[in-house]
Amino acid sequence: MHQGSCLCGGVTFETTGDLSQPSACHCSQCRKQSGHVWASTHMPDSALTLTAQDSLKWHAASGSAKRGFCGTCGSFLFWKHNDEDTISVAMGSLSEPTGLHLARHIFTADKGDYYDITDDLPQLETS
Repeated sequence: MHQGSCLCGGVTFETTGDLSQPSACHCSQCRKQSGHVWASTHMPDSALTLTAQDSLKWHAASGSAKRGFCGTCGSFLFWKHNDEDTISVAMGSLSEPTGLHLARHIFTADKGDYYDITDDLPQLETS
């Protein structure tokens, strides 16, 4: 089990089962919401239990997905496709140690022009 929270503790959660190796998303939406690259792991919806959610807000980021964040401190915590039974969880929200290592970069075709990706991890132009 892993535990996580937003910065102020208004949203807390627990996960069960193994977490996937994280991806670093370079899409413009993730960069705008997080301030740079957003790293996340994903899991079945059933593996995530919200233990505090009074300040959890959802933003319809597009016609196909929504983003969960804390309405008090602004922490960007979750990404959820409307038609899938999985959820992505921000790596920075998880208590350490996670035991995970970044596995790939996604949406690199949309990355910012102000940085380069210089590691040897796979780079996928989309997801």
